[in-house]
Amino acid sequence: MINTGIKAVASYVPERVVTNDELSRIVDTSDEWITSRTGIRRRHLSTGENTSQFCINIGNKLLEKTGVKAEEIDLIIVATITPDYATPSTSCQVQKALGCVNAFAFDVSAACSGFVYSLSIADKFIRSGLYKKVLVFGAETLSKITDWTDRNTCVLFADGGGGALLEPREGAGIIAEDLHARGDDISLTGRHHVVENMVCRDAEKGNPYLIMDGRAIFNFATRVVPDSVNEILEKSGLGLEDIRYIVPHQANSRIIDIVARKLKADISKFYINVDEYGNTSAASIPIALSEMSGKGMLERGDKIIITGFGAGLTWGSMLIEW
Repeated sequence: MINTGIKAVASYVPERVVTNDELSRIVDTSDEWITSRTGIRRRHLSTGENTSQFCINIGNKLLEKTGVKAEEIDLIIVATITPDYATPSTSCQVQKALGCVNAFAFDVSAACSGFVYSLSIADKFIRSGLYKKVLVFGAETLSKITDWTDRNTCVLFADGGGGALLEPREGAGIIAEDLHARGDDISLTGRHHVVENMVCRDAEKGNPYLIMDGRAIFNFATRVVPDSVNEILEKSGLGLEDIRYIVPHQANSRIIDIVARKLKADISKFYINVDEYGNTSAASIPIALSEMSGKGMLERGDKIIITGFGAGLTWGSMLIEW
């Protein structure tokens, strides 16, 4: 049976680091306030690089690391809510820059669940037998849609990207998934584009920034993530003891702590790097996987669960045998 395996992972974040102390100079906050509520201590912010450039850098790393030629790539998927343009897609910009002349390309907008969604889509294309090599990215430049006068959001969000090269594999790879959406809840929203044209001039102006009901998102995440992980375990017939790591979306360390307690899992099973990167939305899971791979934490045969949750509302988990 054809399964989808992850051949390599890579990541890229901007060099510029902003500490909590720096943020306290522009909004009413402090290192203690941010750290105690979120676990975030630092974040990386773009000094001009846009989302496509993050992906291009990551793509070059993946091609170099694997020895795969650009023309061998069949499909490129970019998960992002912060594209360079409304159109063309970020994925098409990446296709051109990398020279992947035989690939078709599209973007996925599912916020912090975007990378999980995109892996699921890529998996189906590979399982069809028609596509052999797929690049999947999760990348965001959230700083360009963040209100830097709002301490409730500007302390959370950051920039960066990660990605994976997928290919067919016998017997391992993506084993199970659990994906959801609930469009009736808008506790977290991004830039609002209202209709304004020659016949509609009195339209209410849209909000260009991220708006979040933090308490509602906290309650949502701590409820659905344990259920989703348990659903994955039930589908696969495995127990938590069979899982080497759980790699959650890096939104808030307190959310991860509560999820671990609800699952009755040791927190050491969860990979956490929110202290260094903040919330990078669709980028957080691939950045974490890239770090784990670089540290030698992922070995062939390891079973891991990745789980994301975010605006939409969307959420989903995936079981992968490395």
